[in-house]
Amino acid sequence: MNVLILAAGYATRLYPLTLNKAKPLLVVGGKPIIEWLVDNLAGIPDLGTIYVVTNDKFAADFRAWSQSYQKRHPEFKFRVVNDGSTSDDDKLGAIGDINFVVTQEKLSDTSLLIAAGDNLFTDSLVDFVAYAGNTEVTVAVYDVAVDARGIMTRFEEKPQKPQGTLAAIALYYYSPAVLSLLRTYLAAGNNADQPGRFVQWLYTRKSVNTFQIKGRWLDIGSKETLENADKILRAPR
Repeated sequence: MNVLILAAGYATRLYPLTLNKAKPLLVVGGKPIIEWLVDNLAGIPDLGTIYVVTNDKFAADFRAWSQSYQKRHPEFKFRVVNDGSTSDDDKLGAIGDINFVVTQEKLSDTSLLIAAGDNLFTDSLVDFVAYAGNTEVTVAVYDVAVDARGIMTRFEEKPQKPQGTLAAIALYYYSPAVLSLLRTYLAAGNNADQPGRFVQWLYTRKSVNTFQIKGRWLDIGSKETLENADKILRAPR
């Protein structure tokens, strides 16, 4: 199984903090946001390459980070993929980036763990992968309605009035059978940006499993959530 970290956004809501630094490389709780994710991949069996898809503006920064991280953690193998975009106006979008990497790196025959680079996890993802590996597709949830078997029965991306307490996280396990549907989705002119849009389209066509993440999950979307996350993670445990 390979891993794909989505890090090609420009995080304009966090300007000026992200004007010259990618959001996943901002330091929270003493280390870059992306390291909270990668640290929790340790121990996953048969882990292949960790792909980081980013834009032309920050590609060199992610290469420098990955080289530094790999020196400290030689068990990991990284590849930074530049999607060629130069601004928020010409970005491919998260789903577009997934398809770009799957196509360019020829990953359609392997399972893929996909995670947004600005999602911060405090606990290991070993259990998530162990469960997801027996499914075609699994979406991580935190605390989305599911039936008694844990199969998704309703999904709405960024609802105005949420109807439940469970939130779907930008952490997905896709088998080759699901990756093959990315082109079908995009060819129909569907939203290429928010990754949850693909799940919203997918669950009516395939059984989408869910797995509830333990520990803390912090979504860094604004200066306030960034500062709050830093306080939480720096506090004595």
